[in-house]
Amino acid sequence: MFKPNEGKRLPIDVDGATYLRLPIPTGLVTEKDDIFELIERHVKPHLQAGDVIFVSEKVLALTQGQLIHLKDIKTTPLARLLARNVKNHFGTEKFGGFGHGTSMAMQLIINEIGRPRVLFAAAVAAVTRPIGIHGAFYILCGKRAKSIDCPMSFVIQPYNMYAKLPPIDPKGAARRICERFGHDTVIVDANYRGVYSLGRSSANVAEDFVKKVFRDNPLGQSDEMTPLCIVRRG
Repeated sequence: MFKPNEGKRLPIDVDGATYLRLPIPTGLVTEKDDIFELIERHVKPHLQAGDVIFVSEKVLALTQGQLIHLKDIKTTPLARLLARNVKNHFGTEKFGGFGHGTSMAMQLIINEIGRPRVLFAAAVAAVTRPIGIHGAFYILCGKRAKSIDCPMSFVIQPYNMYAKLPPIDPKGAARRICERFGHDTVIVDANYRGVYSLGRSSANVAEDFVKKVFRDNPLGQSDEMTPLCIVRRG
């Protein structure tokens, strides 16, 4: 019944145990959809005892209308300067996406957390990167800033002309989904830069488990249209 996305596998080993990541096709999701109705329709029929619901932070943000058209993003000199220092390996085989290496995405980070915090994070990164410590900028900016997606992060039109802002209250969303469907829930951000949760319904699902079980990102939100997933002990 469940098929892995291209280049992915359903089973994965985590600390000596096998888990199945079951991607759930939803079809095209828009800002008019309701995340609870999507889970009711597509996920609930397949749930078994002990399952954990994983929800892409991108689809949660999309259903909350957390989008901004690229024409409405007014970049500043600071955003353009910082974006030039983001190494996304554009033009090489290591390229995994523009990430925050565009002035528009960097401007949204500034708008989200404020100029002072961004300047502090950039200063620390400038000192630590030459000595081999990477990621300080995003650690100091925080998960919400890191979850911002620049224009061109969506493949499906018309969303390829929009940037995505962080989802609203992802921790609360995870708790409400758990309360409604009776299963622990994780709002997850998984991309080529890493895996982390923006919200977990309870401490029953450890952050370390989230990183390990989703380390190869089994979801798909372009042609695959599988932004929801069930994680089940194999």
